[in-house]
Amino acid sequence: MPVIVDAGVGTASDACLTMEQGVDGILMNTAIAAAQDPVAMAHAMRLATIAGRAAFLAGRMPRREVAMPSSPTRGMLD
Repeated sequence: MPVIVDAGVGTASDACLTMEQGVDGILMNTAIAAAQDPVAMAHAMRLATIAGRAAFLAGRMPRREVAMPSSPTRGMLD
């Protein structure tokens, strides 16, 4: 069953995060209509939804309980 989000998306970053959660689509009206530049906001939302969907499909790295360095530190800190 498709999941469509219809509330709470006010910025392009909200749209990206929403799509990263795996939803199928986002309905947008107020965020675009009330923006200072609606055309630019519509473009930003489009790019954000594409990026969020791509990130979802790529799959995130596994979550960890604590931070662990991913780069070698040997010989770097003297």
